Amino acid sequence: MKIDINQVPEFYRTYLRFLEDQEVVEFLQTSAKDFNYLLNTFSNEKATYRYAEGKWSVKDVVQHVIDSERVFAYRAMRFSRNDMTELPGFEQDHYADHASSDRRDIKDLMSEFTSTRYSTISLFSSLTDEHLQRTGIASGVEFTVEILGYIISGHLLHHLEVIREKYI
Repeated sequence: MKIDINQVPEFYRTYLRFLEDQEVVEFLQTSAKDFNYLLNTFSNEKATYRYAEGKWSVKDVVQHVIDSERVFAYRAMRFSRNDMTELPGFEQDHYADHASSDRRDIKDLMSEFTSTRYSTISLFSSLTDEHLQRTGIASGVEFTVEILGYIISGHLLHHLEVIREKYI
């Protein structure tokens, strides 16, 4: 990883603390393996558990990871294509409130995650070093394409840590 963490907005540095010296595609691959390994141990019943009133279930967390990855990968694709249109943010709690994740089978959610991650890996694998250094603005913040890839993986690992601490 050859990124300057000081160029990343404070909020996103939380996700980048998980990074090791890996290229972005390698990090996308390894973080997905860790996530799949842990989540495959959850039954449907266990995946609907909420550790406190008003908190997300494990199924909600998985859906949130999928939704967030799609948003960040879309941003990366747009910026890599030199699209200079400023992109809006998204409200994660609103998404979670309207996803109805608990009605879904955990295996279906994990299959959707895997499909989404393969798509993200395909996108980042297709990018040149020049593409990875292109920038764009989303939620009023400037990002490089490469940083978005690292945020996708770091965000996943952040939620994996939460699952280990709060749900197991």
